[in-house]
Amino acid sequence: MTYLKNMNVCRYSYKFGLLLSVVSLNTNIIYCIHHPTGSKLNFTNITMSTVHIHPSRKDNYPSTEYPGLTNEFQMEHAKKVEEVRSVLKEVGEDTLKALLMIDAVQRLGIDYHFHGEIEAVLERLYTKFNMSDCHNDLYELALGFRLLRQEGYYVSADVFNNLKDKEGKVQGKISRDIEGLMGLYEASQLSIKGEDILEEMGNFSSQLLNAWNTNDDQSQARIVRNTLGHPHHKSLARFMAKSFLSGFQGTEGWINVFKELAKMDFNLVKSIHQKEIRQVSKWWKDLGLAKELKFARNQPLKWYMWPLAVLPHPSLSEQRVELTKPISLVYIIDDIFDVHGTLDELTLFTEAVNKWEYEAVEPLPDYMKTCFNALNGITNEISSKVYKDYGWNPIDSLRKSWAILCNAFLVEARWFSVGHVPKTDEYLKNGIISSGVHVVLVHMFFLLGHGITKRNVDIVDDFPGIISSAATILRLWDDLGSAKDENQEGHDGSYLDCYMKENPGTSIENARCHVMHYISETWKLLNWQCLPPNPFSSCFTKACLNVARMVPLMYSYDGNQCLPSLEEHMKSLV
Repeated sequence: MTYLKNMNVCRYSYKFGLLLSVVSLNTNIIYCIHHPTGSKLNFTNITMSTVHIHPSRKDNYPSTEYPGLTNEFQMEHAKKVEEVRSVLKEVGEDTLKALLMIDAVQRLGIDYHFHGEIEAVLERLYTKFNMSDCHNDLYELALGFRLLRQEGYYVSADVFNNLKDKEGKVQGKISRDIEGLMGLYEASQLSIKGEDILEEMGNFSSQLLNAWNTNDDQSQARIVRNTLGHPHHKSLARFMAKSFLSGFQGTEGWINVFKELAKMDFNLVKSIHQKEIRQVSKWWKDLGLAKELKFARNQPLKWYMWPLAVLPHPSLSEQRVELTKPISLVYIIDDIFDVHGTLDELTLFTEAVNKWEYEAVEPLPDYMKTCFNALNGITNEISSKVYKDYGWNPIDSLRKSWAILCNAFLVEARWFSVGHVPKTDEYLKNGIISSGVHVVLVHMFFLLGHGITKRNVDIVDDFPGIISSAATILRLWDDLGSAKDENQEGHDGSYLDCYMKENPGTSIENARCHVMHYISETWKLLNWQCLPPNPFSSCFTKACLNVARMVPLMYSYDGNQCLPSLEEHMKSLV
């Protein structure tokens, strides 16, 4: 087995990245005095002095404040954290018990307290974890594989060949091990291209679990359904924590300690989210776009759910609030292109975003000036903040990302204006850009401030594979949706439409199966792109994964054009 781990880059366990050299920057930043009402822009040049950047080798997180909670509660919470920490440190040589504990803290969403302890356990387990010795215990094999690989330890999928007999058939006794089959299905979600054995085991376990799902044991059947519908690797742990907690039973004392901390932690994190929602709501109201652009969506809470899901670490509160701002503009600009602007107006707006000059803004209609004013203000405010916090001026990267997005929006508008249905490859190449994922993740990269170097900035600017894969999954899921956004009735294209025109006679069911297969293959690519070596921090890498994980919740509309699953999570989390 090959051990692919680099330097100790961050508090998460991937160990991505390299030791970065000192970088200096002497630049000017444009600061905009922002007027939400759409009045003329006031551009001011502020010269920044040379700043030397010493990239941290870890994803350093700021201290966390918990608003609205008593000191007594916070002290009791801190005490409970130390209890769990002691349990993790004292797990000893019991491999399965250690794996179960790590799995539990991750599923409960409390693992961010214990990165050091989890890393120590996995390091120890990896050095002694001889998979060939534990092939008789299917669950231990599958769980160990999943936990090690998802934390950046490369474990070969060949270990699952031990589950076959001499004739190459899966051993019959495995089919009766429901717990082991669930672990095997979970492990198969981390497959990468070329790992045929994992794909075979995923299909094998899925088939047996679906058949078993009709069993009279309702409690076990519910767990099986949840595993099939929400495998851990493709789900958001914090969104699934309550469901896991309700079924987290056992006689061992450590289970109760973990549950007690999870319940307390939920209240602490919820207090942070509620504070953030108040900040986002006030910002959105003060911005004034909801009044000025009545045709556009007005959903700040829904937009905030993206950074809440993508950046779950409680200490990243400021980053979540700031990231909501460009996300909101992606939706607003999308509505301008999709439901309101004429083609001539959209062409002028795209030119203005590409040039980013006052002369290009002046010919725009008032509603577009209002939007560009907000875009300019947000872009410059974030640039100023990033420069202040990390010594790097990202304004060129941010402006470039907006220009690329608007160019893609304009391509789609032109297609629609002439009734053109593009080939699937042409549609998807443009569609992953118009998804807005690149814009959002470029902003997030700079707001996190991890590993900002000229090399990494160039990689982020050029739409790297890890971003492209997440965007592909979003675009394809969006096009699978059975209903449009409840507040948007526009002229979006669809990969399904392109595919069916390109393949005459194909049924909608076959087209949807093709798209689901495409999504599955893209997940394999994303899994590979997240393995080390990787130029990005583990926080950024996991955020890209979280974008893909959030997509089904954000785009699974029901017949009433609502998102019931997302709404349920919103109520529980905030």
